Amino acid sequence: YKFWSYIQEAECAYTLFVVAIFWLTEALPLSVTALLPGLMFPLFGIMASKNVASAYFKDFHLLLIGVICLATSIEKWNLHKRIALRMVMMVGVNPAWLTLGFMSSTAFLSMWLSNTSTAAMVMPIVEAVAQQIISAEAEVEATQMTHFSGSTNHGLEIDEGVETNERKEKTIPVPGYSNDAGKISRKTELEKNSGTGTKYRTERDHMMCKLMCLCIAYSSTIGGLTTITGTSTNLIFAEHFNTRYPDCHCINFGSWFMLSFPAAIIILLLSWIWLHWLFLGFNFKEMFKCGKTKTAKQKACAEVIKQEYQKLGPMRYQEIVTLVLFTVMALLWFSRDPGFVSGWSALFPEYPGFATDSTVALLIGILFFLIPAKRLTKTTPTGEIVAFDYSPLITWKEFQSFMPWDIAILVGGGFALADGCEESGLSKWIGNKLSPLGSLPVWLIILISSLLVTSITEVASNPATITLLLPILSPLAEAIQVNPLYILIPSTLCTSFAFLLPVANPPNAIVFSYGHLKVIDMVKAGLGVNIVGVAVVMLGMSTWIGAIFDLSTYPSWAPTISNETMP
Repeated sequence: YKFWSYIQEAECAYTLFVVAIFWLTEALPLSVTALLPGLMFPLFGIMASKNVASAYFKDFHLLLIGVICLATSIEKWNLHKRIALRMVMMVGVNPAWLTLGFMSSTAFLSMWLSNTSTAAMVMPIVEAVAQQIISAEAEVEATQMTHFSGSTNHGLEIDEGVETNERKEKTIPVPGYSNDAGKISRKTELEKNSGTGTKYRTERDHMMCKLMCLCIAYSSTIGGLTTITGTSTNLIFAEHFNTRYPDCHCINFGSWFMLSFPAAIIILLLSWIWLHWLFLGFNFKEMFKCGKTKTAKQKACAEVIKQEYQKLGPMRYQEIVTLVLFTVMALLWFSRDPGFVSGWSALFPEYPGFATDSTVALLIGILFFLIPAKRLTKTTPTGEIVAFDYSPLITWKEFQSFMPWDIAILVGGGFALADGCEESGLSKWIGNKLSPLGSLPVWLIILISSLLVTSITEVASNPATITLLLPILSPLAEAIQVNPLYILIPSTLCTSFAFLLPVANPPNAIVFSYGHLKVIDMVKAGLGVNIVGVAVVMLGMSTWIGAIFDLSTYPSWAPTISNETMP
């Protein structure tokens, strides 16, 4: 019996190794690699085919479907643009505050939309603003030179539609960007200056473009930390944790928001300060100086944002309905089981744990297919216009175009791997071998695991990284008798800290495609943001996160691994 058990552990370990290598090297598409457990586990006798297949569709997938319904409607009716532009208009036109405004609006949108869609949507707006600032500065200098030479200054007129001899426009596709007008965004590129050999009027203009690009890339990732639905890694963790520890009932939308929101806010603010200091310097006196007259470039920037907002027109019925459903979904998520008070799930005491966040997501998601967006009319032979049908807020074809089926399969493969590790006994074996780490301080174990995850996620996809490491980190926590949340939460958060390379994260690739950045720029900026992120997570684990979940003791809902339980 022991010999057969060791064979199964080795076969499961071999499967895990093959999947890990394929995920890291992307020799096959990630979702195709995720199907390998469904093939290899039945052949090795680890799990029956029907049991492996059931692991590929979990409660996570229903939650994802509901969230994508919301995201589809938000992007279809341009509610995301209205929110982003409105938030930026509220902060003013000072360059520092403008950057913070873009970061805040991008982070907020990323809480509910994918970070890829958020970055692709906001970047064209940011690019237009940046180029308008550069153009305004050039015209100001030209006006001042004319005035200095004795000519009459007739004032400064800024026309976004006029192309000067210092710039030209070209159109490039931006991956993942879509709206009603199509999947194309406009990129304005300055012609090379024969005197300096660069495509920017001054070095400061170049630094400003770098700053605004990186702010969008990083804030779209940071914003996703705050909600379970904000990024796929959070969803994968929640499903893995609730499946492995069904008696905990401590991870839901509300509890995750309480632990991650303060961390995201601190990381966002520190990243803003770090990036602004790195590229433009940080003058606190200039930032907080009140009553200062706006410069020409600040007026130009404000005008661009105002014009972009006016293009949207008044708020339409479809946007209002989407906003209402969006608000209702968020409220139902928060109030289902907040923890400090009884939520609406207590109304069904005979069915404890039956209603989850996915129940809410499906309820609201179905409404998007039922609520009419507009009436369909036809003209009768008598000339009368009559309504014969209606078009819903979203159609199934539109939903399919947004649904990330590759992520759904990838996550399913991770669940299958986790089940296989349990069935074969590999999880217990790993936990037993890692138990000597219990002699190390807990904070050092968390730091090592966080740095390991942060390093791997730079060269592997975030979902693949967390899917691969969760079945390993959970037995580690059980083996050293540490609350699993103590290790799994920081590791999950750090999986999103893929800031160093353009290929590490889709938002990084999107902003890099605009041509303002070099790889070394992202490495220097991303290294600082990575350090900030890991430091804030470590701080949170010893303060508010530890207080929320009582991480100082080993919980009763977690199993105990001992040598006697080993085969």
